[in-house]
Amino acid sequence: MTTPVNPVLREMRWWDIDPVLELEKDLFPEDAWSRGMFWSELAHARGAEATRRYVVAEAGERLVGYAGLASAAELADVQTIAVARDQWGTGLGALLLTELLRAATAFECAEVMLECRIDNLRAQKLYERFGFEAIGFRRGYYQPGNVDALVMRLTDPSTSVRGTEING
Repeated sequence: MTTPVNPVLREMRWWDIDPVLELEKDLFPEDAWSRGMFWSELAHARGAEATRRYVVAEAGERLVGYAGLASAAELADVQTIAVARDQWGTGLGALLLTELLRAATAFECAEVMLECRIDNLRAQKLYERFGFEAIGFRRGYYQPGNVDALVMRLTDPSTSVRGTEING
């Protein structure tokens, strides 16, 4: 019997795009991001002018999750969080969200926004545990399935950051 490997978070780099796309297509088959979307986000994730923070979670050699945040002035937006199905319920989603909130705090953002599929109750419960509150809906936001999005907001992300450290 193999011992489970605790996932390690690190900065997402261009060479992670292919395994990220595999996970993306498995988890979000109808509205998966494209290679170009990830390239575009990563183009803004490094250097003094960076406005993005993208991380991946690796368990051994396997990529088991990823997450990304965009910031503009005092507002951050959770762009994506994804956890491999066999990692659901392990706390990996909370670890990824914690890192995004740490990034929002480093970007000096006063609020963090996100959209969540209205039918993704598991994700909604995670966000609520971190203090996010539902503030509205976006009708037909997720295409082509025409699924509504629940819009959620967290004020003062620094109060929700837990003591985790990552590499990268």
